[in-house]
Amino acid sequence: MSENPNKNSESITAQVESESGLPDIGTGDENPMEWNEPANNRKKPEDRESINSPVEKYDARKIVTGEAKYTGDFRRQFPDLAEAAVVRSDIAHGQVTNIDTSAAEEMEGVYAILTPDSDVVPDSVYTSAGQGYPEPTPWDLRVLREKVRMVGDPIAAVAATDSQTADRAARKIDVEYEELDPILDYRVAMDPESPQIHDSDEIENKQPGANYENNRQSSFEGEIGDVTEATDSSEHVLETEWETPYQSHCVPEPHTTIARRDEDNRYHLITSTQVPYHTRRQLSHLFDIPIRDIRVEKPRIGAGFGSKQAMVIEPITLALSIAADRPVIYETTRKEQFYAIRSRHPMQIRMKTAVSDEGALEAMEMDVLSNTGAYGPHGMTVAGNVGTKPLPLYPNVDNVRFAGDIVHTNLPIAAAQRGYGAPQGHFAVESHMDEVARDLGMDPIEFRQQNHVREGDLDEIAAILADDEKHARRIRSCGLDECIQRGREAVGYDDVDQPDDPNQNRGIGVALVGQGSGVAGAELGAAHIKMNEDGTFILQVGGVDTGTGTDTMVSQIASEVLGCAPGDIVVHSSDTDISPFDYGAYASSTTYITGQSVKKAAENAKERVLTWAAGMLETSPDRLSVGGGDVTDEQSGDHVSLEEIGYESMYGEDEREHIMGEASHSTDESPPPFGAQFVDVTVNDQTGEFDINQLVFAADLGVAINPPLAEGQIEGGQSMSLELATGAGYEFTDTGVPKTISYKQYGMPRSTDHPPMETILVETHEPTGPFGAKSIAELPTNGVPPALSNAIRDAVGIRISTLPITAEKISAALNQLD
Repeated sequence: MSENPNKNSESITAQVESESGLPDIGTGDENPMEWNEPANNRKKPEDRESINSPVEKYDARKIVTGEAKYTGDFRRQFPDLAEAAVVRSDIAHGQVTNIDTSAAEEMEGVYAILTPDSDVVPDSVYTSAGQGYPEPTPWDLRVLREKVRMVGDPIAAVAATDSQTADRAARKIDVEYEELDPILDYRVAMDPESPQIHDSDEIENKQPGANYENNRQSSFEGEIGDVTEATDSSEHVLETEWETPYQSHCVPEPHTTIARRDEDNRYHLITSTQVPYHTRRQLSHLFDIPIRDIRVEKPRIGAGFGSKQAMVIEPITLALSIAADRPVIYETTRKEQFYAIRSRHPMQIRMKTAVSDEGALEAMEMDVLSNTGAYGPHGMTVAGNVGTKPLPLYPNVDNVRFAGDIVHTNLPIAAAQRGYGAPQGHFAVESHMDEVARDLGMDPIEFRQQNHVREGDLDEIAAILADDEKHARRIRSCGLDECIQRGREAVGYDDVDQPDDPNQNRGIGVALVGQGSGVAGAELGAAHIKMNEDGTFILQVGGVDTGTGTDTMVSQIASEVLGCAPGDIVVHSSDTDISPFDYGAYASSTTYITGQSVKKAAENAKERVLTWAAGMLETSPDRLSVGGGDVTDEQSGDHVSLEEIGYESMYGEDEREHIMGEASHSTDESPPPFGAQFVDVTVNDQTGEFDINQLVFAADLGVAINPPLAEGQIEGGQSMSLELATGAGYEFTDTGVPKTISYKQYGMPRSTDHPPMETILVETHEPTGPFGAKSIAELPTNGVPPALSNAIRDAVGIRISTLPITAEKISAALNQLD
């Protein structure tokens, strides 16, 4: 097995930077406002052909007609396919003392049974986090586990002729335990008397601040200026506490994997993953198989939201396939999705702010306690984003401190989820800012406008956990003022009509939000494009479309460069044997990183197209332009079609060439998109019941490559944000057994529960992005919880500081006022 070169790392920067959006671009002269932007990157609206257009989603018709193929649909290709089932721990903490598989082994139709002692089951530890290499997360997992740390830990696995047989066989496997006391409250997990969950000696690649004797996976602290001195000398200091719960990803398609050995004796996995290349690398390490002998193919995905940024079921499926010597499919149940896969981190956050009489922020302090659950994928990096995403909304504060502890409990594993720590952080920061404004007697919007980020600012807060100042970022695009103004007008902030019923009180809350565009300094996307004889193109990218419209977006970028219609570009993505390398779909990276690689590759191909066109038109390439499927001499007006160029380049008499282009893109930049979330609510001051009248979200995402798809991302993000605000959270018994194991128990808002939404796109131009684009996918997950809490505060004067927000909590707080 290979050794992890990051095993003994002491650098906080390396850990948090991996997903926190900390650019390594320097300060001062090294971080100028100006950017060496290609001339063709900035197009006037009237000159745009494909970008900023409502092109039909690439796979829309396939999805609505049922022709799109998801992982489960590949069953029919393998007539000898076996189905899998997994035996999971039914206790929260303990040691497996015996596994009796004899009854299952006697069943007809059972091909393989695996336990932790099976030869094909790797014995090494690993991380399930789909991140860059070396992974900035501890290696604390085993494929099958004898020490169980949560209800749902996999103990044994079965492959059988069909799912019913596999399930019956799994139920016949008898597991005996030595049960241990669990720790369920993350707020006391570090107390000396709390049960110890992990043995420090069994963990590889420990993170800074780890202390497994007191269940601390990692910790961090960073400071700019002197917060203590600033708060001690300020006349206005406010301290608040906030708490957020577990949240399920609620993906429509459950995690599904098919593993097989192909005719070339290579291992082929078809799997619903956001990170095909990371998964291939991690399987290679875990099973000691050369990377060349592993192929990971991603078909259509029924959403991921971060849950599929983890290698959760692929190792079990591969081990079963090896043991059974046949293809195996493992499709998780909805119950498993809730308690055994991945969730959003519950957190407790303390905010402390010093402010002048005039409303200028003098100091900000944030302390985070994060529950990473039984294991630690993404623990350090998610907690880092809790501060480094929302605090930079106010980058001109001279004194800032941000610290955090990430602790283990015997509860479900928390990992990556859309927003990646930023929703928890925004709830604390933006609700706190609302309280600061009201404490000063200022309008919450005016207070924010006095302090919020603007174009030209140097943001050093995003680099607060770095080991030097070179990671600061210059804000080269920011439409936040316009977002505030247009959202304010749309929601009617300045003209609120109160209901006739004296017990009904209407209020409007606002929250500012920011995010990032990829992982600064830790991303790579690549693209390859080739021209067909008829002037159409095949585009290959490693970027993963999880349902967001990535394939549509890249076709629009390529067609804008090449002067053809988006429909003339066929997109193939996310097959490690065929597609170019890409880190995958996470951290809002796809448009910004993959899109830029596509633009570069298309420009390489365009250069060859123009060279051939110049020869055919007997002119200079400098005089040529592309558009409408033609290449035109701007001086003479002569033109030649892309189809004519395609045939000439491949079948010409004197010379022949297959016109292609390829490129990679990585960058130290991660420009933040910005937004303003408004919530209009009516609250009954007798019962605490509330109705959300409207959600309004105004977003600065640079140039929207496809406005309807961007609007869809905003509406979907707000829906997930609304769920966190009003319906999320898990319940457990006092022994750690999950009580929330279905949609019905979870309380996910239904379409009939959803308030009206208005989406506003504010165009700016980000010079570092493809055609001026930034990200959008995660940004709208951040705003509803703080804006709703602020709206309730505006309506009835009480503050709800724990999620979810319920009528019972409002009623209790109102009763305390009486």
